[in-house]
Amino acid sequence: MKILAIESSCDETAAAVIEDGRTILSNIVDSQVETHALYGGVVPEIASRRHMEAVVRVTDAALREAGLTRDGVDAVAATCAPGLIGALLVGANFGKSLAFALGKPFIPVHHIRGHIAANYLQFPDLKPPFLTLVASGGHSLLVLVKDYTEFEILGGTRDDAAGEAFDKVARVLGVGYPGGPKIDRMAVGGDPKKYKLPVSHVKDAPLDFSFSGLKTAVINLAHNAGQKGEEIDKASLAACFCRAVVDTLVPRLALAMDETSARDVVCAGGVAANSWLRAALTELAETRGVRLYLPPLSLCGDNAAMIGAQAYYEYRAGNLGTTAQNAFATAQISESVCRKIR
Repeated sequence: MKILAIESSCDETAAAVIEDGRTILSNIVDSQVETHALYGGVVPEIASRRHMEAVVRVTDAALREAGLTRDGVDAVAATCAPGLIGALLVGANFGKSLAFALGKPFIPVHHIRGHIAANYLQFPDLKPPFLTLVASGGHSLLVLVKDYTEFEILGGTRDDAAGEAFDKVARVLGVGYPGGPKIDRMAVGGDPKKYKLPVSHVKDAPLDFSFSGLKTAVINLAHNAGQKGEEIDKASLAACFCRAVVDTLVPRLALAMDETSARDVVCAGGVAANSWLRAALTELAETRGVRLYLPPLSLCGDNAAMIGAQAYYEYRAGNLGTTAQNAFATAQISESVCRKIR
């Protein structure tokens, strides 16, 4: 089954053709990073307009790369939640309109389910149940994937997500947007013990995260140094921040492994590209003797291939959308996004 997938939840306009949820026939991503870097972060209105300009071109490119015409696909999928509502509406409306015009099924997909499904494209042997650490720009979650379309949230962030904290710290350190890869590169050669940064603990919720205090500590440290005329060792501060993020995420994953007896562990989302996190997860997996699945760097960020992978399993479960399908800025991973316009 060949699925044409559209992703437009934030600042990437993407289209892909995926076969049977496991094989990439094409994967095209049109990035808006240079545009939003001028403003230090994503401007929702600009993102929406850029999606409108790019979605047809990107879709046609994905079909060409796959060697297909529009009639050659069996279904059309699109991200319908969560994300920037204006951006989501562009991809969702384009996807369902195209599906209606072609007489093909339309499959609405949850963005975070897609991030998890990116691993299916890299690892043919991966199948539920497994434990997942989701770390992205807007989400930090511990999720038990019971089946391809059945998810249980074990823990989540109480405030900022890990990726959001990276972007805000990058702004303070003057390296701009997007923060994740720039902080990772800046941390090379830095001393991860030079600055004392907090690692959060949420009372009575040992699997929940909090990154607001860490973000604030870095901001205060940098501002206090500036007021005193002192120079910050940016490489070391970046290294200390990366270490603090890892020390927040990985122990909670280890605790979830204990509670679930999971033998298969997955990481998903943009922060899964961070070299400090990948190294710590690899060490944890070797110590515990579990199988670790890390997506390739090309599938960590937002892309349509991951949406097409999850769409296949949503289709098999009968989770189809109609022409009344809406998009939603928020939705739990455990919720169905097959919801109509109110």
